[in-house]
Amino acid sequence: MDLHLDLPAGARRTSLEHAVRSAIRSGRLAPGSRLPATRTLAASLGVARGTVAAAYDQLVAEGYLTARTGSGTTVARVPSAAPAPTAGTSTAAPRFDLRPGSPDVAAFPTAAWLRATRRALAHSPAAVYDYGDPRGRPELRAALAEYLGRARGVLAHPDRIVVTSGYVQALSLLAGLHPVVAMEDPGLPFHRAVVHRADARVVPLSVDSRGARTSLLSSTVDAVVLTPAHQFPTGVTLEPSRRRAVVAWARDALVVEDDYDGEFRYDRQPVGAVQGMAPEHVAYVGTAAKTLGPGLRLGWVVLPERLVEPVVEAKRHLDVHTEVIGQLTLAEMITSHAYDRHVRAARTRYRARRDLLLARLRDASVGGIAAGLHALVSLPPGGPREADVLAEAARRGLALGDLASHWHAADDDHPQGVIVGYGTPGEASYPAALDVLARTLRSAA
Repeated sequence: MDLHLDLPAGARRTSLEHAVRSAIRSGRLAPGSRLPATRTLAASLGVARGTVAAAYDQLVAEGYLTARTGSGTTVARVPSAAPAPTAGTSTAAPRFDLRPGSPDVAAFPTAAWLRATRRALAHSPAAVYDYGDPRGRPELRAALAEYLGRARGVLAHPDRIVVTSGYVQALSLLAGLHPVVAMEDPGLPFHRAVVHRADARVVPLSVDSRGARTSLLSSTVDAVVLTPAHQFPTGVTLEPSRRRAVVAWARDALVVEDDYDGEFRYDRQPVGAVQGMAPEHVAYVGTAAKTLGPGLRLGWVVLPERLVEPVVEAKRHLDVHTEVIGQLTLAEMITSHAYDRHVRAARTRYRARRDLLLARLRDASVGGIAAGLHALVSLPPGGPREADVLAEAARRGLALGDLASHWHAADDDHPQGVIVGYGTPGEASYPAALDVLARTLRSAA
């Protein structure tokens, strides 16, 4: 075990005692931490073994250390001088979390992931642990090309795919190449912030019951970011005529297709990707965040040929390449069809949750329910107000998503509503969370 201590040259026993005592008081050496053997520490510090032994004995006598024969010397439990957290810096977790954005990570396929990791690493050369291609591992790009074509209708060649550290990195790379970007209104505010930080100007594109109003796109816009399969947060699907309109507009621009939850369609076959209509004008972005978990930090973008080199060059200077072990494991899961099996099981589970949500809120106006992991509960014009519902929910220990922050500009005339994510809660707590939600809406009304 290594132990860093700040000691002056020619340190004596008292200096060693002071250094160890200070490390314990500051919390740098936590209770239960095992210290190096006297011979080892003496050799690393360049002092006599007897000096270290005497210092240990003194600190044991003072109560800073404990020593047992055969168990070595460990740090005792003593009060720490580390600064206490500032009041108000931490927020208690809600009892029930129905905010959108995450899947049920407790359902992560751990056993399948471990099996895939073992198989992938057993057949991988040592070179996979070296610096690699900024586009990502060829095994994953080949697997994605086959899967996306089969499951999402994407026309993808492995050479056109770049593996990213999630959707946000893909959006940042693309926004950095386009000065003016149109984004759906309402839409995720964090994604707008990502585009702003890439030094691009954001132009709002309004959304109605038929999806983004693509006819409003002008020639001054370089790119548009859309969620056509399941708009976030309204949940509507971009209708066919608007799909055709945006493809026609994009002949001199770019469509960034965010397919964040396209695998989860419940009432009919999944809507195919817009990219299949115009692969040279659409950058298709997918992610494992909703199907597996955001902690993997795995995403991918299928690019028009003209953008491959600029995106690869930007990625090379950003992080060289995405983490490799996860790429190899996901490739193995896709090629063995373990990924398909997991997605099918998750789709069945989330559909049951969606159905239970509708049953509990049968008197409410619930939209966006045909797909995805969230629904929009619209509030009537006469009340209650969105802020009142959120406050009542918080009082009952329930966290919901707000609609207000998703608009590009604050306006009291915007429709009122709350966003309910049914992916996050565990199976055991989900029914109780819906009971609290139903009571909250009745009380607010």
